[in-house]
Amino acid sequence: MNILTLLQAAAPAQGAAAGGSSWSMWIMLALIFVVMWLFMIRPQRKQQKELQEFRNGLKKGDKIVTVGGIYGEIVEVDEKTALIKVDADVKLRVDKNGLVKDYSQQQQQQ
Repeated sequence: MNILTLLQAAAPAQGAAAGGSSWSMWIMLALIFVVMWLFMIRPQRKQQKELQEFRNGLKKGDKIVTVGGIYGEIVEVDEKTALIKVDADVKLRVDKNGLVKDYSQQQQQQ
């Protein structure tokens, strides 16, 4: 009987310890989420916002690079597309979502 009494006395202590470990698990999950948000999600959202502002601010004469690596100069901008001059007589109409970089400022620095 002595062993049975000890086991019954230990059971509530184990239940309390299990409850405490579940709280620490939730705290760890929350910390992991916060770290992921700080180092992954937030910078990506900032980069997407800058890219959208770049695409909305396009104007005639801007020198750009497409997703495919084509360098050109903007001749005309519509709501969803842009006409770019690639060479003397070569013009391409591309979706504005395909434009990723403005290299006119880099060219001026060199």
